[in-house]
Amino acid sequence: MAMPLRSLPKIAETAPAPAPERPRRILISTDTYPPDVNGAAYFTHRLATGLAARGNEVHVVCQSDVGPPTADVVDDVIVHRLRSAPIPVHPSMRFTVPARLDRLIADIRPDVLHAQGHFVVGRAAIAAARRADVPIVATNHFMPDNLFQFCHIPERLRAKAGRLAWRDFSRIFNRADRITTPTPLAAKLLADQGFGREVEAVSCGIDLTRFHPRAEPKAWARKLFDLPDRPTILFVGRLDEEKRLDEIVRALPLVLNQTDAQAVFVGRGNQRAELERLAARIGVGERVFFLGFVPDELMPQTFAAADVFAMPGVAELQSIATLEAMAMGLPVVAADAMALPHLVDENGYLFQPGDVISLSRHLTSILTDEDLRARLGKTSRELALTHDDRSSLARFEQIYDEVAR
Repeated sequence: MAMPLRSLPKIAETAPAPAPERPRRILISTDTYPPDVNGAAYFTHRLATGLAARGNEVHVVCQSDVGPPTADVVDDVIVHRLRSAPIPVHPSMRFTVPARLDRLIADIRPDVLHAQGHFVVGRAAIAAARRADVPIVATNHFMPDNLFQFCHIPERLRAKAGRLAWRDFSRIFNRADRITTPTPLAAKLLADQGFGREVEAVSCGIDLTRFHPRAEPKAWARKLFDLPDRPTILFVGRLDEEKRLDEIVRALPLVLNQTDAQAVFVGRGNQRAELERLAARIGVGERVFFLGFVPDELMPQTFAAADVFAMPGVAELQSIATLEAMAMGLPVVAADAMALPHLVDENGYLFQPGDVISLSRHLTSILTDEDLRARLGKTSRELALTHDDRSSLARFEQIYDEVAR
């Protein structure tokens, strides 16, 4: 007799688990990256580490700072350094040995390339991304003035050299899908140079949690850097020609006629020796201090040691250092040039480049009036709040998604 078959338990039908969505993969190309010390390197490092902290997989391709190619994970960013060689006329600087980046892009398979310039690394990365059909976002930090001193271009040839440089810029950046620059004035500069593409202004942004007014006495921060405890004018940045730092030194004797002050320069550059000679020649050598390179973790204390921030440069597309000074609650005296007027609005004063008397008058007004200094500093902080780097990072992520669709 056949036994009845027992009913088998019903196997539940389950859909396979969806594959986890991988993080956004971003390749950033740049010709300058830390340990280089300049605004573009500083911004690119902040961009890369900020994006990585938000859960993105971030790769940076840049030149080697020592020569041989390397690949390392630094601050949660995968940094690919290309072979480089020293520049004979500037031993402290290097240039990247040109190379096709097709293999690197094939290995990384980025969702987007974010190019930070159009020079050797930038144009090689843009060309390789185009060949691989990778979307390209390009951010401009360039002005011809930034290059003239390094290329030793005579004054009489600079206008023509500038036109050629802008033409080369346009040829490379026209290959990008989306173009940004730090400020509306910087975007207008591109339009004025005949660049016909739409350019979006996206602030470089600053970390407002690190850079904010301090309650402790300024004497504490000054002691950290072995500075005398007296009213302090501060500059932070490269000590190079287009920064026009001699104007601060030449203004100092006029300031000293009204108040006991000093000028402090933070940064490295080829103008330091000349500035030291100028300060000694006009009798303010003991009132001018050069702190050289200051590590990023100590930068807030540097600003905390100052009473006013001076920026006489004429080739600033935004000036991160000025923004950080503002976030720390410092009044600003800046040249009425390029994008600097975008940062000065009832938080300080503008002066015409070269007008040392006006510069000294504005510095003196701030250093001798505590109420004015407090009022201008409060406005500086309020203006800086509109440049939160979290907003900038979020906007860049939106742009990456838009071009990758």
